[in-house]
Amino acid sequence: MDKKLLDILVCPVTKGPLIYNPETQELLSKSARLAYPIQDGIPVMLPEEARHLTLEDVEKLS
Repeated sequence: MDKKLLDILVCPVTKGPLIYNPETQELLSKSARLAYPIQDGIPVMLPEEARHLTLEDVEKLS
């Protein structure tokens, strides 16, 4: 994931920061508890396409 792109992308729901997870190829929003997929190198920033994070998932990010 390009560092410059990650610096400007925010969660479309909360407008908060995103965390890149290279293992799952997702951008994670702790505040919205959503994981946005990255498909073919392109972040899919649609809430309806995002995976919901469990409390356990969010705690791992801390």
